[in-house]
Amino acid sequence: MTDWLIYRGTSEPHGGADALPPPPPWRTFDGGPARPVPQRPDRESTDGPWRGKLGDLRIASSYRPDPEAIELVNAALYLRRPLLVTGKPGTGKSTLAYSVAYELGLGPVLRWPITSRSTLQDGLYSYDALGRLQDVNLDGRDGTTANVTGIGDYLRLGPLGTALLPFERPRVLLIDEIDKSDVDLPNDLLNLFEYPAYTVHELARIADRAPDVKVMTEDSGERVGLHHGQVLCRAFPFIVLTSNGEREFPPAFMRRCLRLDLPVPSSEQLAGIVTSHLGPDLAAAGQDLLEEFLARRGDGDLAADQLLNAVYLTSYAAREPGADRTHLAQVLLRHLDRLA
Repeated sequence: MTDWLIYRGTSEPHGGADALPPPPPWRTFDGGPARPVPQRPDRESTDGPWRGKLGDLRIASSYRPDPEAIELVNAALYLRRPLLVTGKPGTGKSTLAYSVAYELGLGPVLRWPITSRSTLQDGLYSYDALGRLQDVNLDGRDGTTANVTGIGDYLRLGPLGTALLPFERPRVLLIDEIDKSDVDLPNDLLNLFEYPAYTVHELARIADRAPDVKVMTEDSGERVGLHHGQVLCRAFPFIVLTSNGEREFPPAFMRRCLRLDLPVPSSEQLAGIVTSHLGPDLAAAGQDLLEEFLARRGDGDLAADQLLNAVYLTSYAAREPGADRTHLAQVLLRHLDRLA
């Protein structure tokens, strides 16, 4: 490893994010006031930004990237640019984001799963106007100035909107399966990648009466105050966009991203994945399944989590009389690109 690497891919948490040099002049942003990044809990927590996210720590601590992935992650960190990660299912595209957040202490990953109906607005924030109207009617209020400040209870920043808050260190944003998006979304995103600022228009309209309003964020239980409805980035987030390579993107979008193509895991990497998730004993007991997985992978697509499922389930089935371990393995190791 060379000295310039901030992210090392060792799954050992450290404070390396503080050693990042200043961004290039054209990637410097001055949003504020600076907000701290949520800290990883020392023990199981049920409240705050980490609620429901402790499983992410387990995923992240078991990931082992190859040297090319490590270099490109660091390039994206230094240059403050998004990283477009392509590869077949099960190659660790999404897990890479969790690994970076875990190792560098950048808080829980903000995940935005993309569908064909996803819009830029979905990622930035949502406003429950209908819910607010219903509550005003139930309270017997008329929706005038007396109730204006309550608007924050009906506004929630999405994963992208939360990531662009002025954090003192980058947050990690996972935009999962971008190739499923509508044709316009990549073009909408590229403008925000270049100028990471946006306006909550519902707050801007009432800025003369309520200049500062606290709204909900993607971090569970957390609220943040917005002045005049404006959000300006401070530390550009580390953004991972995953793609299965099923479509092409506009050249302007590609120009703003660094690109990483993840190969399928080698036999050594697969063995390490099984060991880190299930322990050395189950890994040794499942060696025959690893060999079967590698043999079947030559005939079609298989994902690493299928191997994990097979080793885990057959380890319990082997203890019970009448359980057909071989049949269970064949059921779980079916090719992804075939119906049967």
